Amino acid sequence: MPTPTRLRLTGLAQRLPERVRTVVRTGPLLPEGGQGGRYWTRLVPVLALVALLTHIPSFARPVWSPDEGFLATQARMLADGGVLYDTVVDRKPPLLPWLYQACFAVFGSASLWPLRTLAVVAHLVTAILLASIARGRWGNRAGAGAGLLYLLVSIGLSPEDTQAATFEVFMLPAMVAAFRYAERRRWLAAGIAVALCSLTKQTGGAVLLPVLWMLFQDARRRGVRWPPALFKIGFGFILPIALVAVILTKPKGFLFWVVTGSGDYASFGGAWLQMLGRALGNSAILGVAGLGFLLPVGRRLWLKYRHRPLPVAGEEHGSTTDLWVWLLSSVVAVSVGFHFFGHYYLQLMPPLVLLGTGAVATSAIRWKPVLVYTTAAATVFWGLALAWPGERLSRTTEVATAVAAQTTPKDTVLVWGMHPELYWLADRKPATRYLTAGFLTNYSGGKDGNQNVGEQFSVANAWQTFDKELANGLPEVVVDDSGIAPYQPVMVPRIENLLDTHYEMVGVFADTVVYRLKH
Repeated sequence: MPTPTRLRLTGLAQRLPERVRTVVRTGPLLPEGGQGGRYWTRLVPVLALVALLTHIPSFARPVWSPDEGFLATQARMLADGGVLYDTVVDRKPPLLPWLYQACFAVFGSASLWPLRTLAVVAHLVTAILLASIARGRWGNRAGAGAGLLYLLVSIGLSPEDTQAATFEVFMLPAMVAAFRYAERRRWLAAGIAVALCSLTKQTGGAVLLPVLWMLFQDARRRGVRWPPALFKIGFGFILPIALVAVILTKPKGFLFWVVTGSGDYASFGGAWLQMLGRALGNSAILGVAGLGFLLPVGRRLWLKYRHRPLPVAGEEHGSTTDLWVWLLSSVVAVSVGFHFFGHYYLQLMPPLVLLGTGAVATSAIRWKPVLVYTTAAATVFWGLALAWPGERLSRTTEVATAVAAQTTPKDTVLVWGMHPELYWLADRKPATRYLTAGFLTNYSGGKDGNQNVGEQFSVANAWQTFDKELANGLPEVVVDDSGIAPYQPVMVPRIENLLDTHYEMVGVFADTVVYRLKH
């Protein structure tokens, strides 16, 4: 029979906050030796080692994706006096081009290893922030698990999507920081983090949805007014963007290229079967990579659907609604434009990892099989990255070598295609600010069946600007890298006329043709 003292303690425990009751019930959930300040001094070096090991393949190639080539070429143009959103254009925000430019200024522009190193750091910071969130919710062991799971699953897509130093990788730390600050009711800092995320890639701004959700839920629970906190979020969000748009770039150019000028690119048109196949394919790949922690999430949802009690040592450890709101906002962000490129799916990983961590930490499932499976899957993706076919890169390098041989450093080059890394590999200046044919034809690699491809669908006034650029001097070499794409020269009269009138063929590399100016 319970003693009076035991009864009093039980009644006291029922009045304690849920997190405290959890610790009383199950223990502190600390890894051995992980108490106090020693937790982070032990965990961070482990996470740093795992971050480096999982992304070693990124250093094995000079360039992994056209996005890297685009950013590298942009950075060289900016270093030569180009003006962003004027003589140097892209549909992306400015932070990453500036980061590339800064790294090139310090380390030179011949290699991307500094950017790859910073990408590893970005993954590490993301893992630490996720560990902090999970630790605050479910204990120290869950924090360590979340950090490790993220780093292992961060390579769980095509190597071209996970090993490249591109927008999504550098967007993730600010995105997770925004959620973490909101969770701790630091609304101004949350707004600033959302702004930094949006200035890296527009879809990063989707994290604003869970931030606002947490604000209104916190105000409802605590019975306080939410307008002051909402003002802090808005001020923190607007100020950095206004600073960049008004002071550091040209406001009109920033508004067009970052906000209003991507309507056709993000339209519904295209080959729906192709887009659906890419969406399902990349979802399946990510699902296989994260199956170890996604299965507990599915099990949790099934038990909830069947109204069965969750198999935990006591009550459930708090709500995860904010995490589901975050995941939903990320799904919307990935779907914008209906391209479904693999690297877009990196945005889904942080909320998925936290949901998986919570499902494991609040159930009878042991951590060992979850980590063993995820490590095994990561090992497969790691090996795949080292063995990834390099035919396309080899051909691009061969073409770049031929272009360099046909030109001098003072000459300009026009690449008519979707692989701007040719400019960077050849170390030659672009003849135009439009680094891909997509700006002049509305073609995008994710929508090969789009009917809205051609001169008439170009970015506003792009052809007039292009004609002015070429009037100042024709490029010494034109590389036709269109193959059988719907923007090949025979389908774009201006390019066909340019080649027929002023150029002669000097080389053929598979479906890539090199032309040189007639003298």
